[in-house]
Amino acid sequence: MAILKFRVYFEEDDSIYRDVAIRHTQTFLQLHQVILRAYEFDSKHQATFYRSNDNWQRGREISLEKYDKPYKVEPLLMEATTIGSEIRDPNQKFIYTYDFAKNWGFLVELINVSKEESGKLDYPAVVKSEGIPPSQYGTKGLVGDKLTEIEEKYDLTKGTEGFGVKEEDGTDAEEEESESEEESEESGADE
Repeated sequence: MAILKFRVYFEEDDSIYRDVAIRHTQTFLQLHQVILRAYEFDSKHQATFYRSNDNWQRGREISLEKYDKPYKVEPLLMEATTIGSEIRDPNQKFIYTYDFAKNWGFLVELINVSKEESGKLDYPAVVKSEGIPPSQYGTKGLVGDKLTEIEEKYDLTKGTEGFGVKEEDGTDAEEEESESEEESEESGADE
């Protein structure tokens, strides 16, 4: 049984992506669900895939359901369409659109085909995550380890010595303080 590995790029920032592995006999509905899980989105909205080419042009539509919109060609349905039936070349591409109001776009590219199935994975599976995913409903705070990593990486309290406050005459207040301290120490030594 063939295992297909797809790289799912967030359309607005290709440094954010998820690699997912899926059996060629599984459906687009299962691919849809693993993409939502990988990007931490809920499954409350409309969605569709488009078969695509190297220029990311939209081709045949593979839809979650038949929507109330005009179609040039009847869409295939995700639950009835296997992934393997829509693979036309070794670098097959799909465009995935989720939540037609927000219009979340993802570029889905076949990056590997393997005959070996991993006994450790429950397919479809997310096998790699890169970048912090966009928030489905606006901003969300970083949680857990991610926040800790950023605090350590950008700890602004370290190395702050040497920054002084400029006085209105252009001299550094810190320099003046140290000079007056030196003068008072010298006058104390003279006594």
